[in-house]
Amino acid sequence: MNQMLQEPQVESPEVKSSEVKAPETIDPPVPSHPRFQKPQRVAFVQSAWHREVVEECRIAFLGELEARHITNVDLFEVPGSFEIPLHAQILAKTRRYTAIVAAGLVVDGGIYRHEFVADTVIKALMDVQLRTEVPIFSAVLTPQQFHESAAHLDFFRRHFALKGVEVAEACANTLLSLERLRGQVAAGIA
Repeated sequence: MNQMLQEPQVESPEVKSSEVKAPETIDPPVPSHPRFQKPQRVAFVQSAWHREVVEECRIAFLGELEARHITNVDLFEVPGSFEIPLHAQILAKTRRYTAIVAAGLVVDGGIYRHEFVADTVIKALMDVQLRTEVPIFSAVLTPQQFHESAAHLDFFRRHFALKGVEVAEACANTLLSLERLRGQVAAGIA
């Protein structure tokens, strides 16, 4: 036998409008991020090519990094993504920075194919990181298709803002991990 359960019908008492309370709004909890034992200093190197898109990454990156207790960030701009690795290497060699972040948008055009430029930049950044032991993070992106239409530019602005948050999370989490690891190595634990 198939029966639907029904709630009993109860007449509700009359409620005056002065007795009705507005629902309380509950703010979402603010994430608590661990603090660093030592101050962190980060370099952010961005390409000037498609600045209006790439700056969305920088803005989101700075906001998320501040929430993660890293406020000492130096900003650098280079003409294009191809120039980022050399700047990253020079900055890493100064030993002033605990991390370096690269941001750029590589699209078709110019004398190089965008896949070549993107691959070259990423490989060079990895080489710098391994040579200098300064972590380097990349938000150098290359879309398969890019058109300078309003819709595409709007899409990539939003995408770069998301990537800015993601690269800040990766940067902060890696710096925390390295801080713990270096402490363990100094203590002879690792």
